[in-house]
Formats: sequence, C-alpha cells, structure tokens
Amino acid sequence: MGQPVRDYLLTLCVTAAVTYLLTGPVRKFAIAIGAMPAIRARDVHREPTPRLGGIAMFGGLCAGLIVADHLANLDGVFDLSSEPRALLSGAALIWLIGVLDDKFEIDALIKLGGQMIAAAVMVLQGLTILWLPIPGVGTVALTQWQGTLLTVALVVITINAVNFVDGLDGLAAGMVLIASAAFFLYTYRLWYGHTIEAAAPATLFTVILMGMCLGFLPHNMHPARIFMGDSGSMLIGLVLAAGAISVTGQVDPDTMKIFEGSERQATHAMLPVFIPLLLPLTIIAIPAADLVLAIVRRTWNGQSPFAADRGHLHHRLLEIGHSHSRSVLIMYFWSALIAFGAVGYSVHSASMWIVLVIVGLSALGLILLLMPRFTPRAPLWAQRIVPPRYRRRRRVEGAAEPPDGPEGQQRPLHDHMGRDGAEQAPQAPIAAGVSGVNGATAIGPRSRFSDRRKADSTHR
Repeated sequence: MGQPVRDYLLTLCVTAAVTYLLTGPVRKFAIAIGAMPAIRARDVHREPTPRLGGIAMFGGLCAGLIVADHLANLDGVFDLSSEPRALLSGAALIWLIGVLDDKFEIDALIKLGGQMIAAAVMVLQGLTILWLPIPGVGTVALTQWQGTLLTVALVVITINAVNFVDGLDGLAAGMVLIASAAFFLYTYRLWYGHTIEAAAPATLFTVILMGMCLGFLPHNMHPARIFMGDSGSMLIGLVLAAGAISVTGQVDPDTMKIFEGSERQATHAMLPVFIPLLLPLTIIAIPAADLVLAIVRRTWNGQSPFAADRGHLHHRLLEIGHSHSRSVLIMYFWSALIAFGAVGYSVHSASMWIVLVIVGLSALGLILLLMPRFTPRAPLWAQRIVPPRYRRRRRVEGAAEPPDGPEGQQRPLHDHMGRDGAEQAPQAPIAAGVSGVNGATAIGPRSRFSDRRKADSTHR
C-alpha cells in the first residue's frame, strides 16, 4: 500500500507546483488584458484585483492527469476507465466558459447552459450515475434518462455552490481543499480497503483537486493578489462533482456487503448505508446551504436567483464583527467538521465517541461564531500581554477617566507622554477586518491607485 501512496503524493505535488508556478504569469496576463473588474458595492476587497486564476488551475489539472498516466500504480485508471477523459472534456468546456465570463461578464443563463452542456459531455463519455443505494431495498438501477438528469443536476448544483461561496480571499479554494481531502480518505479506503477498483478514478480526481487548490492558495490568501474567478470556481466545482458521481453512482454498495446480516444489524447499519450517497453532499454542505439560502432570499425579495447581493454566509460573518481572516477560518472549521465527521462516522458508525467529538466540536464552533458578540476584556495585570482588541480602551479627552486600581488611582502620566516628554493623544485603534491594510495591490504600490470605491458602497 505504500507504493500507491507515493504515487498519489507525487501527483499531488506536481499538480500543486504547476498551479503555483503558473499563477504568477497568469496574474500578469490578466492585468495586461484588463481582466480586473471595478469594485462593486457587494465586494469586500478595496482595490481592483485580477481574475483568471482558473487558467493556472486548469494547467495543474492537465499536469496531474499527465503525470498519473505515466505512473505504474495509476495508469490502470486510464486503461480501464473512460472517466479521466470525460473529466478533462467537461473541465475544458467549463473552464473556457469561465474564462470568457471573467473577461467579458457573460449572462448568467448562458453560464447555466454551459454548465449543463459540460455535464452532458461527461455523461456521453461514461461519467454518469448508474444506480443508487437505498436502505432496505438494495441497489436501484437507474434508466439512462434518470441517470443523465441526476448527473446533470448534481454537477450544476456543485458548480454553483462553489461559485457562490467564492466571496472572500482563499475561502473557496480552502473549503474545496478540505472537502477533497476528506473525500480522498473515503475513496482510498474503498479502493484499497475493500478492493473496489471502481473507486480508483474518484481517488485520482480528489488528489488532483487537492493539488489545484493547494497550489493556488498561497496567491489567494488575504490579501489576495489574484482571484480564481468563474474560470477557477466552476472548474474545481466540476472536478469535485465528477469525483462524487464516480464513487456514488458507479460503486456497487453490494460489493461492500452493507446489506448483509441480521435484521438488527441491518437496522443498526441503516444510517451508514446512506454515507456513500450523502458524502458528496456533506462535503459541500456549507456551500450548498449558502446556495439554497441565496435562492430563497432573492426570490422572496422579488429578485432573480442569479442576482448578486451581500447576504452570503461570509458576508454575515463580517457583519457580526469577525475579521476577514477569522471569517475564512470559521468557514474552514465548519467544512472540516462536516466533511471529516461524515467520513469518520462511515468508518466507525458503532462508536459513540465519534458522535461525542462531533457534538463537542460543534459547540466549540458556535462559541467561536459568537465571539464578536462577547468580546472579553483582560484584567489590568494582563494588559500588556494580550492582543490589543482585548485591552481596555482609553476614554477620549475630556471624558471621565475610570479608576485603574482598587483604590481608584489615576493612570500614570507617562502613559500619554512621548519619548521627548510631550503629551501625545492616544491613537485610535484600527478596526479589525479592514481589507487592504498592509496588503499588496494588484499591480504595484498603493499610492498608484486612487480610491475607486463607489459612493454608495459600504465596507464589509
């Protein structure tokens, strides 16, 4: 088992390296052709930033497939299955549509049609859902039309879910990286743990997807120097959907013997039976929830479901008071909890510890989520060792000074004195979460840009 792990690791490293090295030239190319849209009212960044990061990610995808085709333990995937070719065909089409949208802002309905065509191209080449595992019934075979419609629906939902969540620096790439890592553990266990060769393509897809996101993240973390754009978000959404379709619709659950045993055992195993079917949905649970809420919110307000707004989950985190980086980390935390929790429960469904750990981490996540509402203040003796946001703020000049000690002593005079002995006014703290502070711009120094924000736009 060690040799396949090394092959997967090599594929991951090559994909990540090619994506990372291509992102710099792609950034310069995007700036040269003007793929830098003006700041919109719903944007959270303050300066024009180039898009087209999906070009580098597509290059990483091609490099990963080429390397895997020449590795002894992975080349059988290309010989025994047409799914890699189907993935590459659909990815090339959706990537081309995304590049055109990043440059020319094509209509949302045209993009939706392109997504459906890309999914249909993969279906025509064999990447489709053939059957579904139903507890108590067994394997239910689908007709050609049923499999096609279900496949297209899953591809479109996954693509748009990832596209909707791409609103903060590093958010979409990081969440898909976490999801693909959890998915890899599940598919690798199916292939080498249960010797199910039908899970081999999905395992390869998830490794390549991890490399694409890992190579792009250093350029996309806050403050981002380049955005993946629709060319990147739709691409990684399609690759994630392809892996889900491959392992869910083409791996026969009867080969894992999950329906065998007594009636009590079957009842106990009822929920884990759903894991192969629901795992692809749990790994995108956060983006999918954001997608559903956005559609309901916009329809309720009389808007088009494709109309952009500032009501996404990451926007809500910023409104609560979280900083940009902390909002992204909170989204990472919940994605990892749901994805790895589902994988852990599928492996040890009889263990109560899995449930207790998930519940405990969920409670921790809620505490982190509500931290801006209950920001603690450190005691006086810890003022110099805690971050500034936890220190007691000084009153403005003319206001009554609160006592600093139990006897009500005034703050020492030298706290307001400079090195030359002159009194200095206390500096106003910088609000947490201000994007662009100490950050690089898209082209060069900040002084070369004027404030291009719209008058009616609000920060965060």
